[in-house]
Amino acid sequence: MKNANIGISEENKQIITDQLSKILADEFLLYSKTLNAHWNIEGPDFHTVHVYLEKLYNDQQGIVDTVAEKIRGMGHYVPAQLHKYLQLTHLSEQPLDQNDSQSLFAELLRDHESIIIFLRENIKPMADKLKAEGISDYVTGLMEYHEKTAWMLRAHLN
Repeated sequence: MKNANIGISEENKQIITDQLSKILADEFLLYSKTLNAHWNIEGPDFHTVHVYLEKLYNDQQGIVDTVAEKIRGMGHYVPAQLHKYLQLTHLSEQPLDQNDSQSLFAELLRDHESIIIFLRENIKPMADKLKAEGISDYVTGLMEYHEKTAWMLRAHLN
């Protein structure tokens, strides 16, 4: 692949790619968990929650694709194997005892909040240290999406 001459050093592009790969792994695992919740939701609010979860997993699918494209834009290949995602992610995959909206939303909320923290920690270094202002802006927007989604999930919980 031809070198991406975008005004960012090769060393910094590698660091950015490493961080984006962790973000990709988190986003992919969240996508999978959201899809699982959509498929397995039960309870009196099934239809409403099922429809909402469909919106969330579709959003996640778009995020996964965009993060992967950011990695390619750095001139690197995307880690696209499940075992690599499990090595890179900050999230955990644990079976829940119940498939009601309260249990599923609480689990998804923990994941969104974990992603928010990781993204927030990367915004300033991406811009200041790594000279990747565009990636920093993208990560900021991604964090804002997760903040809004976390608020919506939080509002649903008792």
